[in-house]
Amino acid sequence: MSPTPSRQDFDTYMTPNYAPQKVIPVRGKGSRLWDQEGREYIDLAGGIAVNSLGHCHPALVGALKEQGEKLWHLSNIYTNEPALMLAKKLVDATFADKVYLCSSGGEANEAALKLARRYAVDHVGEHKDKIISFRQSFHGRTLFTVSVGGQPKYSEGFGPIPGGILHAEYNDLDSVRALMNEDTCAVMVEPMQGEGGIVPATQEFLEGLRALCDEHKALLIFDEVQTGVGRSGKLYAYQHYGVTPDILTSAKSLGGGFPIGAMLTTDKIGASLGFGTHGSTYGGNPLGSAVALAALNVIDTPEVLGGVEARHRLFRQHLEAINEKHGVFKEIRGMGLLIGAQMSDAFEGRAKDILPLAIDEGLMALIAGPNVLRLAPSLVIPEADIEEAMVRLERAIERLVRPS
Repeated sequence: MSPTPSRQDFDTYMTPNYAPQKVIPVRGKGSRLWDQEGREYIDLAGGIAVNSLGHCHPALVGALKEQGEKLWHLSNIYTNEPALMLAKKLVDATFADKVYLCSSGGEANEAALKLARRYAVDHVGEHKDKIISFRQSFHGRTLFTVSVGGQPKYSEGFGPIPGGILHAEYNDLDSVRALMNEDTCAVMVEPMQGEGGIVPATQEFLEGLRALCDEHKALLIFDEVQTGVGRSGKLYAYQHYGVTPDILTSAKSLGGGFPIGAMLTTDKIGASLGFGTHGSTYGGNPLGSAVALAALNVIDTPEVLGGVEARHRLFRQHLEAINEKHGVFKEIRGMGLLIGAQMSDAFEGRAKDILPLAIDEGLMALIAGPNVLRLAPSLVIPEADIEEAMVRLERAIERLVRPS
């Protein structure tokens, strides 16, 4: 019998591009996790905004088991029923006419960027190739998406990056206007910056981007990998603003923990992704599609979406109460169940120090950069779990403020 794997095995056998916590979770149910020692944790990290219905939700487990007894993989030489039903569900629920299925958010964003350039070539010419994104944005880890992302630390050391990419300031329309011209093929934006600090876009900003794209015949791409599928309190965050993109990308919460991504667009634009132009070996596989369809059927309901906003208010109430006592946060912001608490000047850059203290208290959380504590729990986390999680978070913050 093989020995039980340990955290040391990570350092021994795996590349060092991650630095996982010392505990190894082995079982989950709802918003709770248990490690190898049987210790329980409340999960406010949600697999980085992925586990939209918590761990082992019966609807997702049932879909996985049922599909697992039927068909796992075909490749895109064939289509399959779950993929077709998932695509129809996404079209019926959004602005889109067409869906491209893949395996991750990075793949969805890669497809969106390639489509934008291909569409420009088809309709204008190869000179129309400039892409505008935003500083502190994050769009994935492929060489193209990491270059479009506005955080140079992620592209440094990987050689020449793709050209034709410009970066403006988020929520600053004038900075976009200064870069935009007839060679701009697309503007890519997160309705709320995730890795960049949980910063929602202003209404004026997104409306202005839509108008600028229309003026310059450029496509507006919304990266909703982190904000989509109920995370904001609407199925997609663009629905809060009443600003419709030309292309939208989705992943993370879409599969509730099963790897899947999607790019959504219109008939006219989607026509440029013609036969053979792009592909994904696992994209739209029956297993992922069946689980994602089950997740959407649960999430896209008044009960779940309405409950997201109620839970947001409860989290905010507790975070503000903690801050009144300890003065650790400068600002609490976000939408729905993607919440950021920016550290105060006295605790500048110390958000990361909360994470191991929280683990000690039986709580899992995230950061968004060194200065923002990030919470991205299940969309259906019970209120009792929120109450207990905030008790544990306060204990961790007390230790940060007054170390023993």
